[in-house]
Amino acid sequence: MGKRQLKTMIIAMLLLMVVSVQKVNAAEETKTMKTHHRSMSSVETYKVPERISRFSYNSGLDFEYPDHVRGIYVTGNSAGGERFDQLIKLINDTELNSMVIDVKEDHGNVTFKFAEDSPYADVGTNYIGDPQKMLKRLEEEGIYPIARIVVFKDSVLAKERPDLSFTQNGEVWKNGKGEAFVSPFQKEVWDYNIELAKQVAEMGFQEIQFDYVRFPEGFETRAEELEYDQGDYADLEMNGVKKRVKAVTDFVSHAREELSDYDVDVSVDIFGYSATIEEAPGIGQNFSKIADNVDVISSMIYPSHWTSYFGIDNPDEEPYKLVTEYAKVENEVLGSLEDPPISRPWIQDFEAPWLYSGKTKQYGKEEVEAQIKALNENGIQEFLIWNSGNSYTDNVDYTPLDE
Repeated sequence: MGKRQLKTMIIAMLLLMVVSVQKVNAAEETKTMKTHHRSMSSVETYKVPERISRFSYNSGLDFEYPDHVRGIYVTGNSAGGERFDQLIKLINDTELNSMVIDVKEDHGNVTFKFAEDSPYADVGTNYIGDPQKMLKRLEEEGIYPIARIVVFKDSVLAKERPDLSFTQNGEVWKNGKGEAFVSPFQKEVWDYNIELAKQVAEMGFQEIQFDYVRFPEGFETRAEELEYDQGDYADLEMNGVKKRVKAVTDFVSHAREELSDYDVDVSVDIFGYSATIEEAPGIGQNFSKIADNVDVISSMIYPSHWTSYFGIDNPDEEPYKLVTEYAKVENEVLGSLEDPPISRPWIQDFEAPWLYSGKTKQYGKEEVEAQIKALNENGIQEFLIWNSGNSYTDNVDYTPLDE
């Protein structure tokens, strides 16, 4: 055989090998896609789809980050019902500019329907009939959309997948309110929520806000009596507190990395008191570690949710003082970080009758403005307002102090 013939044969063989590899890769990609989109039922519905890598995604919607986010909480019912127009009017008539909209609510249901072949089909509701139309409306109105996803409080997933939850005597454990949690130790739970976040990012939400990024309250008193799989954390040489903190922090870090190609900010809601201590021993929240892994940190600093704190006997009755004292502490903690996130606390626009045997402290214009003033005076320009029924106080001046 001549040298030219040998060279031709080698080239032909190499080309054949390349084509074969391409065919194998294509087959594997098709298999992955089919696995990701297959219809699942019963327990299988809650298996997490395999991750599909992508580079950068553009939803086609055009939103601009406001000068400072000043937002309200919006339930799925409100976003998909008649109240939506009222809430849009509230924002357009005031200095508000953003909505935090329930995508996955406190029980674990998604607030809109997915296609039948989606792994979220069985947890979808029709609260929001057409989420794409809703987002288009927000784009037209210039309202910044944030998707709220409740992560580890999930009664629906816990019921279908007890192996991902906490059990006691063979039954899924529930707290005093009848709510079940799934375990932050379980990476399948991580992916279940992160994949949902990716899908709503593709729709056009500009930020993913993860809530209930923690173990159940008081878990330190139940850690030994409940049954649960610690997964990859079982063999770590650290105590229960450190394991819980690591699991929660690892989830936040992993979520941000997984969403890095989607051009969305990642935020986390966190108990305000977590900023005042080294770490919350039961729930696994370390303020500094979580803050170090997000774009936005949203402390829930409702005055009603503090007992005697900062030397204030009844914080619910002194919103300005409570928020002022909290802001000082948070500024110090965030100031110690090399690259601190935006601070955007949740503030209170609701009453807390459970705190009073007599007349309840009313929250209105004065009380809401007092909290905003306290934040602004301490250099915190962003905030979110919570009212579970979405009934917000009229005539509040939301104008920042620097305007």
